[in-house]
Amino acid sequence: MYRILLVDDEILVRDAIKENIDWAGIDCELAGDCENGKQAIEFVQEHPVDIVLTDILMPYVDGMELCHFLHDNYPDIVIVVFSGFGEFEYAKKAIQYNVSEYLLKPVTAVELTGVINKMKEKVDRIRREKQKMESLTKTSENYRENVQMIRSKAIEALVNCTTDVRKSLDRLEKMGIELSAVRYRVAVFDIDIYSGMYEVDLEKQQESALMAFVLYNISDEIAGREGAGIAYQEGSNRVCILFQEKWSHNFTEKTKAICQEIQQKIYELMGIDVSMAIGSWVRKPEELVTSHNEAVETLQYRYLLGGRILIDREEQHFGQKADLEQSLLQLKDAVKYGEKERIKKTFLTIEEKIKQSLAEKSRVCMYLQQVIRSVDSACEEVSADMNRIRAGREELLRRITLQNSFQAACEIVKKHIENISEILDEQNTSSSEKQARMAVDYIQNNYMDPNLSLNSICSYLNISTSYFSTIFKEETGETFTEVLIRTRMEKAKELLENTTLKNYEIAEKVGFADPHYFGISFKKMTGCTPTEYAREKRK
Repeated sequence: MYRILLVDDEILVRDAIKENIDWAGIDCELAGDCENGKQAIEFVQEHPVDIVLTDILMPYVDGMELCHFLHDNYPDIVIVVFSGFGEFEYAKKAIQYNVSEYLLKPVTAVELTGVINKMKEKVDRIRREKQKMESLTKTSENYRENVQMIRSKAIEALVNCTTDVRKSLDRLEKMGIELSAVRYRVAVFDIDIYSGMYEVDLEKQQESALMAFVLYNISDEIAGREGAGIAYQEGSNRVCILFQEKWSHNFTEKTKAICQEIQQKIYELMGIDVSMAIGSWVRKPEELVTSHNEAVETLQYRYLLGGRILIDREEQHFGQKADLEQSLLQLKDAVKYGEKERIKKTFLTIEEKIKQSLAEKSRVCMYLQQVIRSVDSACEEVSADMNRIRAGREELLRRITLQNSFQAACEIVKKHIENISEILDEQNTSSSEKQARMAVDYIQNNYMDPNLSLNSICSYLNISTSYFSTIFKEETGETFTEVLIRTRMEKAKELLENTTLKNYEIAEKVGFADPHYFGISFKKMTGCTPTEYAREKRK
């Protein structure tokens, strides 16, 4: 069955053609009819069409513009143009658009039927040629893929020592691949989206083999162009290059430059990120497995550093200890005092220090647990509800461990710290006034103790001195020392007014171990000595 589209702005012409042609008898289907080129373009974009019958002069998009569009976008569609006498010379210009036939209006049913049968033969010829090309292309692709797969398997067997090295070298030599170099190293390329770092839908998973094949072709082309090594596929998503150093001048830098070019090229063409790791140099083919395994091991640091990395094993020092002690103390203080900006900055510093350590995932998770313990310590020092703080702790640690990237794990820890900060804010809003009131009451009840101090009152309240000083000043407008001295002076005034006690006795009763210091403090607050005050008030 051949699908035909009719395009003419005259409805009578369209109706006449539709009704007077025995479509079924010539094994054709009138797939649609349009009144201008604009409608026709929209139709062919949505429906398969074999032959287009079109007029020339039409509104919006005329027949010439339609022919131009079909020539550029649907070259397999056969075009027949029919037009009025005055348009025929104009219509002949459409030859540049591969128009197959020209008919002068009015067109009889017999004439049009004959032309359609002729066009069917052309459609059949186009279909046969297309099938032949597809078959040849598929055969060629299958051959190339098979050769590439056989070569990749042979190189992979050599590198991973899965077969005898001598046999692998002989097999490669028969394929025209000779390994003869001063040194060797293996680079391993992994497509990030298929590495387990991300959740990938079924459609994306099905594209993985295609993406890996594209990565292989790019790698093979660039490495071959530079005469630097041989690309091969390993598994379904991974590509490797076996680099051979045949000259010594800056070849290490050359290997990195080649990897960077491949990384950039695959991103430009396919929009995908590839992580790359380069193993150490080795002297013999039988040592290639060491270089390869180093590269594979190095790729695990993608967890810490994120995707699209390029790491040369010989340039990095892995597994250094992250010195977090000072930063964890700063984070603890920031959490205690509710300093949100300081919390963010300190945590960013901790993140950066962990990244710089190039530690394995297990150690990184341990560092993040230290962060959580520091936050716990801050909560304990401000008498937080620790049952609420530690609720869901096992699930929190489990989620951190299950993340496929350090960044994702950090986001969970940051969210945890934000939640803790909110809990402490709630507590501080409700409890700081209570704690300040308890402190004032404690001073009122213990002002006569000469050993009463900031430390003793904080011990009573079970909070840190720095935290207490902050909330006490906020709630009372005075410092602890100011309130203590003022309380002692007020009690001293009462005793001076209402008793005949000596100054040193009064000093002792209000908590001053040194009568002289009592006298100085009293005068500083009242403007007169205790004796002067007593004389004035006892009149």
